[in-house]
Amino acid sequence: MAEVLVYVDHVDGAVRKPTLELLTLARRLGEPVAVALGAGAAQTAATLGEHGATRVLTSEASEYADYLVVPKVDALQAAVEAVSPAAVLVSSSAEGKEIAARLALRIGSGLITDAVDVEAGADGPVATQSVFAASFTTKSKVSKGVPVITVKPNSAPVEPAAGAGAVEELAVSFSEQASGTKVTSRTARESSGRPELTEAAIVVSGGRGVNGAENFALIEALADSLGAAVGASRAAVDAGWYPHSNQVGQTGKTVSPQLYIASGISGAIQHRAGMQTSKTIVAINKDEEAPIFELVDYGVVGDLFNVVPQLTDEVNTRKG
Repeated sequence: MAEVLVYVDHVDGAVRKPTLELLTLARRLGEPVAVALGAGAAQTAATLGEHGATRVLTSEASEYADYLVVPKVDALQAAVEAVSPAAVLVSSSAEGKEIAARLALRIGSGLITDAVDVEAGADGPVATQSVFAASFTTKSKVSKGVPVITVKPNSAPVEPAAGAGAVEELAVSFSEQASGTKVTSRTARESSGRPELTEAAIVVSGGRGVNGAENFALIEALADSLGAAVGASRAAVDAGWYPHSNQVGQTGKTVSPQLYIASGISGAIQHRAGMQTSKTIVAINKDEEAPIFELVDYGVVGDLFNVVPQLTDEVNTRKG
């Protein structure tokens, strides 16, 4: 059976959820071979093996932390040359897409980004994408080289499956470009206690209709009642009401949760591009003509300052 490379997103050996989702997809295409890089790479093997990885190729060189993405591209290129995989799967984070694009150029292959599903085809993997503000669903395949595909988080379930998870050292020769951009400092992000925005199963976002930074407390209260992440539209971020790191949209982050609640967001194309693949979309807006209602599964025409607190109270009551 063909092997499929899966790039592992981890923090000091703790594997992040999108990687486990990639292993589920990889098993549809062949035998998953994970590539874990950096400090703690070998510690990922147990978790990866429990989710179907037959092998875990590891490299713990300091270059992965000391420099930007090029050393990781060098390592993935070495893995491709060693394994000759049927495909390479990478999570659709900002870094993941840069790594995937650079890798595809290096190995002369086609690239598909932001897939929401991957399945085996007669002559290679077939990726599903949702495009043009969810107006169309496309199915694509790479016609040249080893397919390199980035997949949005929450596109597949995490399904445990027994795998050997055998650890093997990956031999990597770093290119001259690997040391071109050095990381000079790092600052730990202050934790909010909420899920990571791009990985959250539920996202509650606020927009221009929130009408002030102080009113985002309503959005946060609803999110906390649901165990959700908090997002914001570009209008809210540009107004300084919420941090840019929480922006959902074409110039912000792309999310694909099971449930997306948009409060006071009109639904401009820029915002829709960042959340259109959410499984269930709920909008709260007092303007019944707001474009967001064209996209939603459920719409509430009403003032968010009345609706959101009532919804929060109802969720807390049912939880209690």
